[in-house]
Amino acid sequence: MTARGPEAGTKKAAPEGSASAEIDRKIAALGDWRGETLSRVREIILQADPDIVEELKWMGTPVWSRGGIVCTGETYQSVVKLTFARGAALPDPAHLFNSSLEGKVRRAIDLREGEAVDAKALKALVRAAVALNLEAKGRPKARRPARPRR
Repeated sequence: MTARGPEAGTKKAAPEGSASAEIDRKIAALGDWRGETLSRVREIILQADPDIVEELKWMGTPVWSRGGIVCTGETYQSVVKLTFARGAALPDPAHLFNSSLEGKVRRAIDLREGEAVDAKALKALVRAAVALNLEAKGRPKARRPARPRR
């Protein structure tokens, strides 16, 4: 479950030790524009689909999932990076993707200090990523051919 409801400003206390509580702590510890930016995109992601689950992976990286990884939220010195696990397969009419464009699977959005987040476009991207994950979950997995007996 998420720590925040689908509407802006409806924050519930996250259970102690949960991924949501750890993300809250990470945001607070940043204490600068990166924390504010990560908090804002987190809010948008959770508004886009209230069934998204927050997780922590890879040494504390915030991850938002539903039917598979939707995106991660990494913080670096000069950017907050949202990496969409299957971004290369997503429509991006607002051209939010501006990083990792050469990858065959992933795409990322680098947000720098002072840059505005296009909430409407980001919500559409998150919803498309969820739909792609759920569609893939509905497909039967490809079966490997049986090995010939010896």
